[in-house]
Amino acid sequence: MRKRRFRIVAAIALPLALLASACGSKAGEETSSGGPASGAQTGDTIKVGVLHSLSGTMAISEVSVRDATLLAIEEINAKGGVLGKRLEPVVEDGASDWPTFAEKAKKLIVNDKVAVTFGCWTSASRKAVLPVFEQFKSLLFYPVQYEGLEQSPYIFYTGATTNQQIIPGLDYLKDQGKTKIFLVGSDYVFPRTANKEIKAYAAANGMEILGEEYTQLGHTEYSTVINKLKAAKPQAVFNTLNGDSNVAFFKQLKDAGITSTDMPVLSVSVAEEEVRGIGPANIAGHLTAWNYYQTTANAENTAFVQAYKAKYGQNRVTDDPIEAGYIGVYLWKAAVEKAGTTEVEAVRRAAGGITFDAPEGKVTIDGETQHIHKTARIGVVQADGLIKEVWNSGQPIKPDPYLKSYPWAKGLS
Repeated sequence: MRKRRFRIVAAIALPLALLASACGSKAGEETSSGGPASGAQTGDTIKVGVLHSLSGTMAISEVSVRDATLLAIEEINAKGGVLGKRLEPVVEDGASDWPTFAEKAKKLIVNDKVAVTFGCWTSASRKAVLPVFEQFKSLLFYPVQYEGLEQSPYIFYTGATTNQQIIPGLDYLKDQGKTKIFLVGSDYVFPRTANKEIKAYAAANGMEILGEEYTQLGHTEYSTVINKLKAAKPQAVFNTLNGDSNVAFFKQLKDAGITSTDMPVLSVSVAEEEVRGIGPANIAGHLTAWNYYQTTANAENTAFVQAYKAKYGQNRVTDDPIEAGYIGVYLWKAAVEKAGTTEVEAVRRAAGGITFDAPEGKVTIDGETQHIHKTARIGVVQADGLIKEVWNSGQPIKPDPYLKSYPWAKGLS
């Protein structure tokens, strides 16, 4: 039903946009493509979209990314804005529902005429909005690690792609002698595609996949999955669960007597914010693969953490998607100022090669793929809820979303 609903939305989006443009736009508000004026600069402000799940199963993760995005906008406005104009955020709730994301994206572009949108978390939400942004030639800055095998001219990916997170995570497990792996994930595009890549990696690297289980987003009963883990006895679990399902999974794993020593779980969608919801006592000792932690040591991160806590409370934490959402605003600002305009195609042309001293370390926009160079990091969850880095790649890794540099990945895309 959801797929059918989205097809209907996509099918009617362009005619409705053209009708709105013909009936209500002012002179100079249309782009050369005839779509809404997503790159228009009018008055003293520039509207920017912020699109995240503020309700539903993904709110546990996305509310804080929204907060970090608004913090970056506030900081930029305090320093004079962009091109001398104040950024005006228009915030929408995707409600953990993929057709809603598509509808809200169209609303931001067509009705609000935003110059750019910052948002989405799950790959399902990104896949839902991708044709909308491409249809109207508007920009999305996407802040979360994902499964790769994608490249859109209208999306900038500020989270990790596969070779910057999942593959380093697998390399780490292999180096630790953990070669018998069980896969647990949510049942949608990211975990299914990621696990396809993991199985290809395993076949080429002497690893054995002992089992593969999926549950719906928001699922809370994991006794059956945990019984299968007990029976299979893997040396490690690779976890691609998303949202508040992780709360139930880790609590029930602990209640079943399975510890991080017995069966370490390496997660790629559990960061400091999710650890707060899970409870540090339920997940301490387990592993994570990311590109940034609140404990990452550099001056930029110290300032970022202080600013975030000053704005939202000393009990709040930062994490990888929060940081990637924050830097996305600054990267867009840098591209706009280099281009001298918010016009979408000019911003895209200007973006390649832009560097930024981010809280995670130096990042660079790859002009070919519109992903960014990122340092990979493996961490262990501590009893205080923070994550201690135990390994990093030493330097930023060039994004390879289609895994072209890995012979074992041939045919995956």
